[in-house]
Amino acid sequence: MKSSGNNFFKYIFILVVIGLICGAVYIIYNQDKDEENNNEVVDNVTEIQDISIVENLKMGITNFDTMNPILTKNREIVNIDKLIFDSLFNITTDYKIENSLATSIEKISDTQYNIKVNTDIKWQDGSSLISRDVSYTIDQIKNTDSIYSSNVNQIANVDTPDSENVIITLNQSVPFFEYNLTFPIVSSRYYMNEEFANSSKIPMGTGMYKIASIDDDNILLIRNDRWKNIKTETPRTQSITIHKYNAIGEIFNTFKLGNIDVVNTYMSNYSDYVGTLGYNKREYAGRDYDFLSFNCSDNILSDVNVRKAINYAINKENIISTVLNNSKYVSNSPLDYGSYLYKNDGQISFNQDEAKSTLQNGGWTYASNRWQKNINGYVRNITLSLVVNQNNEERVRVAENIKSQLADVGIKINVVKVNDDKYYDYLNKKNYQMILTGVTNSVNPDLTYFYGNGNISNYYNEEVLSKINSLDSYSDVQKIVNEEVPHIGLYRNRGAVILNLNVGGDFAPNSAFLYYNFYKWYRQQ
Repeated sequence: MKSSGNNFFKYIFILVVIGLICGAVYIIYNQDKDEENNNEVVDNVTEIQDISIVENLKMGITNFDTMNPILTKNREIVNIDKLIFDSLFNITTDYKIENSLATSIEKISDTQYNIKVNTDIKWQDGSSLISRDVSYTIDQIKNTDSIYSSNVNQIANVDTPDSENVIITLNQSVPFFEYNLTFPIVSSRYYMNEEFANSSKIPMGTGMYKIASIDDDNILLIRNDRWKNIKTETPRTQSITIHKYNAIGEIFNTFKLGNIDVVNTYMSNYSDYVGTLGYNKREYAGRDYDFLSFNCSDNILSDVNVRKAINYAINKENIISTVLNNSKYVSNSPLDYGSYLYKNDGQISFNQDEAKSTLQNGGWTYASNRWQKNINGYVRNITLSLVVNQNNEERVRVAENIKSQLADVGIKINVVKVNDDKYYDYLNKKNYQMILTGVTNSVNPDLTYFYGNGNISNYYNEEVLSKINSLDSYSDVQKIVNEEVPHIGLYRNRGAVILNLNVGGDFAPNSAFLYYNFYKWYRQQ
């Protein structure tokens, strides 16, 4: 009995020792694992509303230059930076202005504004946002070759009387100036005693995510728990890994393999790379706007009936399908990129019979294979020149298509193909009859370039001039110009966000903010 009891306690002792050893091994393992997790991203999974969420989302970029939002020239980094850096004002999906770092803006005069910043907002290092950060950012944009230079060109002076107020004085009036205040703000204290353009610091913002690391292959973003909206708009995605690639083809190949979750592209033929199945897409209208501009002071084109007839005679869908391989959206207005201000009242649609009737009603007759009219004692024929840049092959093909379409209603066009210097000479001096051109629309909805003083079409309408600086009157402006046709909108570029099937969320991309509502995006297991 005694021997049996000794054996029993011996076994108990051995089991206790084994338990202690296992416990020590487990603790050491977990310590090593914690340290490992601090140095690399692990695809942790959480449960949200019966969906298994992988906490890391993967993206890809090419031609990386810098994550500094003021200095980068990379369009994709500009998009990503909006997740890291906030601006004074945001653009909504329908291009309205909403407060972000600013709590208010007061127009003191045509050339002076007082902006209040939200000093409760914290930078990612815990320091408070102050008015000096705004003036510092404007200085850096002015002193560098920034993509935001045009936003601040007319700023003559910035005063910061206290930590909350920023007083901006312009050298001339800028319509809807608040739309120009959508550039990212950087911290003045963070770059104190630093040469901003050459700083080696990892940039710091106030946005939804912060940069954890940058190396030769990847950029790691992690959720910013100091973000101003963190309590109400908690991001489902904990971290974002941005892989660097040498070419867009590499990104598409990696996307097909499922190793990248989200790709943004303006390439019309992206399906050649990724196919047509096995992913979702959200297409959106870009802000590259191509149009046919008239010289409204020309002897022939000063007649609104001629301009309207040309508008009726152009089939824009035909241009997009036969010339542009369905890579563009039909565009009728400088505002139809998604702006809440766009109204299509009175838009002219393709109708060859209406084109001929419009000319006839305007006193033109068709004889000897041309439209003719007696103007001030002279017989005028509708034979017009259309200037196009010979180095822009796409526009040359469009010009030839327009020439063919107008010939179908008896309007004769000579396509004038010129080199870059001659083209811009025509454009700047406005000494053309018609010119095929384009612009990248600003988020600022100002229409002065198209209809205001000194506009591209030599167009004059007193009522339009009286209403062009009031957003409340934009509907009236559009009705008038739809009727008088100083230019003809043709098409605008098409962007696409393509997403692997495991990516969910509320997708509402636009050209101002690709990742709108990103806090709702997630990757499923």
